[in-house]
Amino acid sequence: MALEFHNIEPVYDENSKILILGSFPSVKSRETGFFYGHPQNRFWRVVAAVRNEAVPETIAEKKAFLLRNGIAVWDVIKSCDITGSGDSSIKNAVPNDISVILKTAPIERIFCNGATSYKLYKRFLEPETGMTAVKLPSTSPANAAYSLDRLIDEWKI
Repeated sequence: MALEFHNIEPVYDENSKILILGSFPSVKSRETGFFYGHPQNRFWRVVAAVRNEAVPETIAEKKAFLLRNGIAVWDVIKSCDITGSGDSSIKNAVPNDISVILKTAPIERIFCNGATSYKLYKRFLEPETGMTAVKLPSTSPANAAYSLDRLIDEWKI
């Protein structure tokens, strides 16, 4: 277990209406320097399907997709002790300050990508923001109970 720090800047602008929060970037995402960087993570396929768009491939395409669709993305955790990429190993979590996004963007709804981000949002951030979040099933490959089609159906909310 090692202390890791979040190394990816949030994506948002003054038109972002939806905020999607993950828990903490995977090893692959930290290496690539962008959200949901593991090729087996289904996030990009799910959000592209929900918006009826092609799946963005490059970081520039992914940022443009998010901003064009009014979506802000960040993670609940700024730093934590973690083994590999497993949310179940997260200890000593320190939350990100999402007020920077909320002060800039007219966020109407907050969605959490998976149970861990939802639990940590409720614990650390909801008391600060006063905004309830919606828990969505994780797009992680570890969430084998959900097929791609089932994820897309759930994420249509």
